[in-house]
Amino acid sequence: MEVTLLTELHERSGEADGITDDLSGEPWRDVPREEAQWIRPHLPALVDSMVEGVLRHVPEYARPDDPVYTEVMRVAVAQGMGHFVQMIADPDASWQEVHQVFFDIGYGEAMEGRSLEHLQNALRVASRTAWRYLSREAERLTKPRRLAIVLTEVNFAYLDLLASAAAQGYARARERTAGDREQRRGRLLSLLLSDPPAPRDVVAEQANLAGWALPGRLAVIVLSPRPGGGGEGPAGLPPFLLSGVDRGRPCLVMPDPDRPGGPDRLTATLGGWEGAVGPSVPAEQAGISLRWAHRTLDLVAAGRLTRDGPGTLVHADRYVPDLLLQEGRTLAEAAARRRLAPLGALGPHRGARLAATMLECLKHGFNATDAAETLCVHPQTVRYRLAQLHEIFDYDIEDPAIRLELMLLLPVWLRDNADGEHT
Repeated sequence: MEVTLLTELHERSGEADGITDDLSGEPWRDVPREEAQWIRPHLPALVDSMVEGVLRHVPEYARPDDPVYTEVMRVAVAQGMGHFVQMIADPDASWQEVHQVFFDIGYGEAMEGRSLEHLQNALRVASRTAWRYLSREAERLTKPRRLAIVLTEVNFAYLDLLASAAAQGYARARERTAGDREQRRGRLLSLLLSDPPAPRDVVAEQANLAGWALPGRLAVIVLSPRPGGGGEGPAGLPPFLLSGVDRGRPCLVMPDPDRPGGPDRLTATLGGWEGAVGPSVPAEQAGISLRWAHRTLDLVAAGRLTRDGPGTLVHADRYVPDLLLQEGRTLAEAAARRRLAPLGALGPHRGARLAATMLECLKHGFNATDAAETLCVHPQTVRYRLAQLHEIFDYDIEDPAIRLELMLLLPVWLRDNADGEHT
C-alpha cells in the first residue's frame, strides 16, 4: 500500500509542479530544516501511536505482564523518532547513539532466541504508523505535495538504516553464540577423549552447556584424506557429531553407533576421506574407542588390512585378529619364526604353499574338500600336503590347544614370506 501511495504522490506532484524525482541518497537533506519545528511537538503522541501499533500487530512483542519490556520498547521508539527529527534539523547529526540502540535490540533478539522476522515486522509497523501520522498532519497544515514525497522517502530510508543496524546486532549475537557453542563442544570433546577419563559428572555438565545429549554409548571415528581429497576436515557434518582433531587427524564422536546403519550412514558426508571406526563403548571409555580407531587407520595406511568393500569407513571390531597381532607385532613375528620354523626350511615356494594349505585347513576344520575349494586345487592335493605338514612338525597341528595360535601366526609368517607361491 505504501508503494502505491508513494507512486501516486509522485505522479500528482509531477502533474501539479512539473518536478522530477532527483532525491539524494540521504533524503533527509532534501527536507527544509525548518520543517522539523512542526514535527517535534507531535513526537510524544506519535511515539504512543507507534508503540500501540506494534503491540497490536506484532503479538510476539505484546507482553501485558511485563511493563518493563514495553517501557524499553517505548524508549527505543522515542530515541528513533527523536533522531529522525534531528536528522531533518541537522543532516550531519551523529548516527552513533541510535545505531547502537538498534544494534543492541537486534543483539537481544538473537540472544533471546527469536527470529529476526518479528523485529522486522515491528519496524515496518512502526514506520507505517509514523508515515500515516505525519502525512495526515502535513495535509492538515496544507504543506506542499513535494514535502509529503520527501518525508515518505526519508521514512523509508530511515527504516532501512534502523533495520540494518538491528540486523548487524542480530548477526553479531549469532556469531558469538555459534562461537561459544563450538568452544563448549571442543571442551566436551577434550573431556571425553582425555586419558585418564574425566569424571562423568564433569563431562555431563559440559555436555549440557554444549547442548549435546550425552549418550550411553559412542564410537570415535578418525579420518585421513584420500589422494586428491580432504582438507582441514569434512564439511557439512550433522550436529549430533562432535568434531575435532587428535594427533593431527580429524576425529568425530558419534553417539549411539549401534543404531541401524550406524557410522556407515556417514559415507556420503565423508566423501574425499577414509576413516576407521573404533569399537562402540560406554561414554566414559571414549579414549579406548579413539585408540583403536587410530590403530586401525594405521593398518589401513600401511596396506595391512583387506577391506570388506570399497566403503569409506573400516570398523576396528571387524579386524580384531589383525589389531591384536599389530599390537604385539614383534612378539608375533618372533613366535611365528619359532613355531613355524619347519616351513622356512622348505624354501619360499614350497613353504608358502604348505603354510597357505595349513591355514585354510585350520579355518575349515581340516575338511580337505572345503579347503581345496578355497585354494582352487584338488582335495587329494590338500590331503597330500597335510601329510607333509604332519611329517615336518614335531607337534600335532590338529591339536585344539594350539589351533588358535597357529591361525594367528600363519598370516604373520605368510606376510613375512610374501614372495612364496601360495597355491
